[in-house]
Amino acid sequence: MEHIIQKIKRQEIDEWKIAERYYTILSAVNSLQLTEREIQLIAFTAIKGNISYREYRDQFCKEHNTSSPTINNIISKLKKIGIFIKQNGKVKINPAIILDFKKPIVLQIHLSNG
Repeated sequence: MEHIIQKIKRQEIDEWKIAERYYTILSAVNSLQLTEREIQLIAFTAIKGNISYREYRDQFCKEHNTSSPTINNIISKLKKIGIFIKQNGKVKINPAIILDFKKPIVLQIHLSNG
């Protein structure tokens, strides 16, 4: 079987943008159809470690011009599809999709038919 290799290199300005880019790619590859706001909340939560603290929620609302009820709706949706989990009373990213966004990331994606 012939393999096609395509390398794409992208440099971002900080860990926030890298996290957003990573979760955008995961959404696209897995056909999750996540909205921009959902991806922003996932990236924010990944960097902060959780989205349970009031100060984190307030910070996200302020930075992204949104409301607490909107965040609660997003959290509920993301828990249903397994992106967010509740661990030790805190809402966190599923450990299967959390990375250290301060380090370079190399993604290898295999798409095949059949």
